[in-house]
Amino acid sequence: MSFVNTLKQWDEAVACFERGDSAASLGTFLDIQEKNSKIFFNVGCLHLINKNLDAAEKAFDGSIGKDGHLAVAFFQRALTFYKKERYEESLADFQHAFRMLRGNQLIDYKPLGLRYKLYASEVLHNMALAHAQLGQWEKAKETILTALNLRTEAKLSHIDRGLECILKQKVFEPVEVPAKVLFKPNKNYVAELEKKDYLGKAKVVSSIVFQDDFSGFAPLQPQDISVAPHRALEEGEPHTVLFEFVPETSDELAVVPGNIVFVLNSGEDNWASVIFNERRGLVPYNFLERLEITLSSKQDQSCQIEESSLCVVKVHFTYTITMCMVPGLPYTTTLEKISNKLGLPAMAITLSYAHLDSGKIVIDEDTRMEDVWSCVHNGRLTLWCDLKEGMSEQLQSQNQLMALHSYESSTPEDLEFHQGDTILLLSKVNEDWFEGQCNGKIGIFPASFVEEVPMKDK
Repeated sequence: MSFVNTLKQWDEAVACFERGDSAASLGTFLDIQEKNSKIFFNVGCLHLINKNLDAAEKAFDGSIGKDGHLAVAFFQRALTFYKKERYEESLADFQHAFRMLRGNQLIDYKPLGLRYKLYASEVLHNMALAHAQLGQWEKAKETILTALNLRTEAKLSHIDRGLECILKQKVFEPVEVPAKVLFKPNKNYVAELEKKDYLGKAKVVSSIVFQDDFSGFAPLQPQDISVAPHRALEEGEPHTVLFEFVPETSDELAVVPGNIVFVLNSGEDNWASVIFNERRGLVPYNFLERLEITLSSKQDQSCQIEESSLCVVKVHFTYTITMCMVPGLPYTTTLEKISNKLGLPAMAITLSYAHLDSGKIVIDEDTRMEDVWSCVHNGRLTLWCDLKEGMSEQLQSQNQLMALHSYESSTPEDLEFHQGDTILLLSKVNEDWFEGQCNGKIGIFPASFVEEVPMKDK
């Protein structure tokens, strides 16, 4: 079965479930021949709703077999074992789910299509319950106290009730994944399933034949192809790839830093449809940077960009940025490009590079830029950037933003903050997205969620 057919059935099964037809949903999921870990997970959840515990256990086995790092699948299989009164196996799976959190307080599965947050404190809550069922009351008490220390939200009050029950040596109800949630397929892929008529119906607008209504194909006519524009530039905007992206599905494209792609469109979900090497696919938009090309350069160069003429420059500041440059640029141009990327005045920063014989060397107006660019290796150059003395406090006061709304991260690259937080602006990714620092963390966030701090408040 093709990926497209799997996606269609997956989307249809979720739609049936949301309409309240669980039986049709389960039947559609079971008909899928090539099930991934998320589909197996959905099948297990539907079997749990139907109280078919043996089938649920088998489905969660399949989910874990496809993805041994899916913590929520271990959590659900542990619940299945608990309902089957196999408490030792239940405890082992809860412990495995907790290890999969890798020290994080929660995993938000929303970016993967499941509207559920798996909290470390709730995993420990269920671990304490399994210890209690095994008569290990001291271990149950230690575990539930650890859960209380890791609790991040007041709504998790059931952990308090769990402690009260353990102190009285009574069991309590486990935390379960809500019965109304399932993994959904990526909406970008689902949207691509709909057939689209890109050409439309042809219409005769001029003909030497009276009342001509023929809209078919005529024989090809000779044409001058020397003035034909490059198709890629007609269809999309050129962008430089900043970070490596490894595809997880057949609809995504593999790209590495320095590649030139042409963006056809981008959505609010941060995915961009691009053309690269005559292939079309999806890449994250925040992995790209727009490449400015003038109309004259498009015409003079026949609209072709030689990737070999570009080099990836990595600049280590208080954080690290990556950008593409043409080797051989003069000092002032290089400094301007880097300062613009950092969002800092050129006069405020000092650049340096590493030489094999001399170590780190400061770059200034007197530096031979040929020596700097000679350090390019495999199309890459590393530079360092430092603030000049006395500029740190001055710039920090100039680049402060105030959060107008709370922003909850949906990807590891996002910066999470709350309304009223002060954010230090590090750079402007594009018109809609900024990069900043807040509460000791660095990430990107929507520009519309912040405003500049008035001068009197700085």
